Amino acid sequence: MKIIAGSVISLIWAALLSAWTAQALHFYLESNEQRCFLEELPSDTVVEGHYRALEWVEENKSWEQSKEMGIQVVVEEVASGEVVANVHGKPEGKFTFTSHEPGDHSICLQSNSSSGYFSSTHIKLYLDIAVGTTRRDPSHDTGHIQTLASKLQDLNDRVSAVRREQQYQREIEATFRDASERVNGRAVWWSVWQIVVLIGVAVAEMRYLKHYFADKKLR
Repeated sequence: MKIIAGSVISLIWAALLSAWTAQALHFYLESNEQRCFLEELPSDTVVEGHYRALEWVEENKSWEQSKEMGIQVVVEEVASGEVVANVHGKPEGKFTFTSHEPGDHSICLQSNSSSGYFSSTHIKLYLDIAVGTTRRDPSHDTGHIQTLASKLQDLNDRVSAVRREQQYQREIEATFRDASERVNGRAVWWSVWQIVVLIGVAVAEMRYLKHYFADKKLR
């Protein structure tokens, strides 16, 4: 029978406060019984689980590890139904898987006792799940670096273009300033020459009129 322990979800996600988090718990089940838990994971996330199974020995009134008992761990993506991990191990071991798609993942554990399918062996199972951060994608990192390098190169090209434009504007401004100074200098000299010519013309006319009136008086 598959039992979904919803309370474990809140316990696990309440502990996800750091890059690597761990959730340790224990539960009881009968031999050949399957117990499942839901874990919501983002894509490309590494999960590592450690388990240890103890069997109740009535004669000794204690929980002991039986070498004849095995544990099967099956991890399945709920949305797609894809099995991402299927491990058969000893009473104590670990399993590791990486989520392919984001969403709920079903983690099922089942004991395989040699005492028989219809036996009533009581089992105490310790489970420690460590959820890691999203796995680094080297190709994505390389692409990201290449994108940054391309953006930096583009930024450098734009800065160089702005500098060239500023230098061009300074050159145009200097050329315009020199031309303006030359034009202003020529205008000043033209005004001076006009004044000199006017003064010369006025002096010549005054001398002409003076001689003209002097000749009139002599006659």
